[in-house]
Amino acid sequence: MKLNEVKLQQLYDSINEIIEAAFSLEKKYAEEISLVHPQYQRSALNLVHYMALRSFSIDMLQEELRCMGLPSLDNVESHVMKSLLAIKTILNHLMGNPVNEKRKGTISIRKSGRILNQNTKALFGFKSRKRRTRIMVTLPNTASEDPSFIRQLILNGMNCARINCAHDTSVEWKKMIDHIRDISFKTHKQCKVMMDLGGPKLRTGAMIPGPQVIHIKPQRDKLGKVNNPVLIWLAPPTIEPPGDVSDAIIPIDKEWLDLAKKGDRIKFTDTRGKKVSLEIIHREGKGRWAHCFDSAYITSGTPFTLYKQKKEKVMEINIGEFNAVENYIVLHIGDRLILHKDPKPGETAKYDKNGNLTELAHISCTLPEVFKDIKPGEEIMFDDGRVEGVIEEVNEKKVLVRITHAKESGGKLRQDKGINLPSSDLKISGLTNKDKEDLPFVAKYADTVNFSFVNTEDDVQELMDELKKLDADLGIILKIETRKGYNNLPRILLKAMQTYPIGVMIARGDLAIEIGWKNVASIQEEILRVCEAAHIPGVLATQVLENLAKKGTPSRAEITDAAFAQRAECVMLNKGYHIQKAVRLLDWILKKMQRFQKKRETLLAKLDYADKLNLKQEH
Repeated sequence: MKLNEVKLQQLYDSINEIIEAAFSLEKKYAEEISLVHPQYQRSALNLVHYMALRSFSIDMLQEELRCMGLPSLDNVESHVMKSLLAIKTILNHLMGNPVNEKRKGTISIRKSGRILNQNTKALFGFKSRKRRTRIMVTLPNTASEDPSFIRQLILNGMNCARINCAHDTSVEWKKMIDHIRDISFKTHKQCKVMMDLGGPKLRTGAMIPGPQVIHIKPQRDKLGKVNNPVLIWLAPPTIEPPGDVSDAIIPIDKEWLDLAKKGDRIKFTDTRGKKVSLEIIHREGKGRWAHCFDSAYITSGTPFTLYKQKKEKVMEINIGEFNAVENYIVLHIGDRLILHKDPKPGETAKYDKNGNLTELAHISCTLPEVFKDIKPGEEIMFDDGRVEGVIEEVNEKKVLVRITHAKESGGKLRQDKGINLPSSDLKISGLTNKDKEDLPFVAKYADTVNFSFVNTEDDVQELMDELKKLDADLGIILKIETRKGYNNLPRILLKAMQTYPIGVMIARGDLAIEIGWKNVASIQEEILRVCEAAHIPGVLATQVLENLAKKGTPSRAEITDAAFAQRAECVMLNKGYHIQKAVRLLDWILKKMQRFQKKRETLLAKLDYADKLNLKQEH
């Protein structure tokens, strides 16, 4: 037998082995496949076939196929069996056995693309002109009072508006939704409403409060000149600033604030007797933005006086109460911290007059029921991994943690900071009592519910049961943000595919902490591939163009990240002061990148002046 014939037989045997494994796995999960929604029947079958394919290490097989000029199993996620049978057919003919391999019900390449497009449209609505990938934007609470803000987002390219049920109330949610529906109708641009259930919040509890005072301080250059004034948000106490760009928040009554216009000045005397003034620079919803070029200490009740541009005094008012200065615990490597069930406020460690430790630092936990699921020796992380530790002791009332990682100067642990237990097998459900209270509103007014912290198929079943009680017909987006959720993703999808339509959100923030930052790129790639195998649209979320949205200028790294994002069916932007600018840039990037790539497939559009060995830059 010639060498090529030997190679062909080896390739044939390898392909046949994979096909047999796919048929075997198909039989094993026949019951689960039979239960899925009719729209997903062949997709569920393809998902199982894909998992069978990935149970083999096929990199060497791919290389052999490539070297012989054969299809190399690249980009087969959405049509696994069709591709395997096509390669087997080619090998049959090359080996002198002209048999065409067929199997009823297999999905062709073209059909798989149509199915994914159909599922994407059902979940996210119509695509934008000249852009395949949808854009989802998280709305700030000011959107409830400022319909022009939503209008501009829609005109700039927003396809889906995300409302987070962890913030605001049903009153603000309804206002936002009414604005979205009205503007969508008037502009003839469909915008879907996505509502995020808050999910279980594993966070640090309250700290003992400090004084009610804020310190504002502008940035100065080396000569002492102000090059960046303090940006202050002035608004009624319940109105939060849009995004995270404000340097300070000062609560002021609406009636007084309505008199303040752009260019007006506000004067006051700070705690040190220093006379300070603010300048109104912009109105946004019920709030005002102001600049201050002086440093100042301001306490609750400080008298503010409004002066119009003509310098006449208008009105004096005592400002509202500030939140108390936020205390924090400073932790160094080797320190110990008590995490306790008792909701008493947290405190820093205490020492006697000789510097001897008398009491460990302590803080409460918002979900102490996890104590029963964690064990000594397991990892624990605080505040997006800025402080790390290992659990030394556990009982039903408290956990003793030894700090293993923190800044050299000490990590600051504040209240309401996230706690992650990446190596613990937590039994908490993704659906909380508050989520169940919010669901009737979501079911009535939203197009899609975003389900946080999905860990198992049981979590999915619980949500579907609740929606069935409400006789709700809406889409579901499963947020994958834990190691357990990632590990169980194929099973989670098979369960969720019993309803239609569904999607998956890659919540990279918590997921990165759970699996480690170095693994984010590979994990998000695997999630996108599994979703494509199931013909389920994916959402890439967390920190997409975050610098741009919050500070007005993108980093080079996040431009590249945004370009990668077109491999998902939807990209989510978080709120920020410059969110309109972020939506416009993302719209441009996605339109440009789809000329080069479709999902994972490389596209080769015509390159002008290529015959002259020149490259042309496009604008």
